[in-house]
Amino acid sequence: MQILPGGTATFLLLLGLLLGAFAVRSALRLNRVLRLVRHGEHAEGWCSDRRTVDRGPGSERGYATEYVFAFRTRDGRDIEFTDHAPGPFGFEVGTPVRVSYDPAAPERNATVAGPGAWGPVLMPAVFALGLGVFAAGLLLGFVAMRGLL
Repeated sequence: MQILPGGTATFLLLLGLLLGAFAVRSALRLNRVLRLVRHGEHAEGWCSDRRTVDRGPGSERGYATEYVFAFRTRDGRDIEFTDHAPGPFGFEVGTPVRVSYDPAAPERNATVAGPGAWGPVLMPAVFALGLGVFAAGLLLGFVAMRGLL
């Protein structure tokens, strides 16, 4: 019984495109973080909250820790944002951090990535690379099954 018309080849194509979309999304996130670290404004910030978030039913890991960071812009606005934990053990509330942000939109574009904080860079890099490799393999399998290679 075939679930999709075209069978396995169509499944490989759809799954490859889906994983490829997630790889591109992760690569764009990585690009944004690296751009902020290199060209953004820098400010002293702090970990303002560490909360446990329910990932919903059916999730293998039912809960995740979310880190909220805060900083003050040059013009005096207080900004809070969430980001990946900078290291394997995260932060305690009140821990000082270096924040890189886009002065045009600090609410949307801020990160704690930088010297000593590899988490916000490592996570999207691993996802982009890993998902990209799987997507390329699936798409090459599709091409091979169609006899185009």
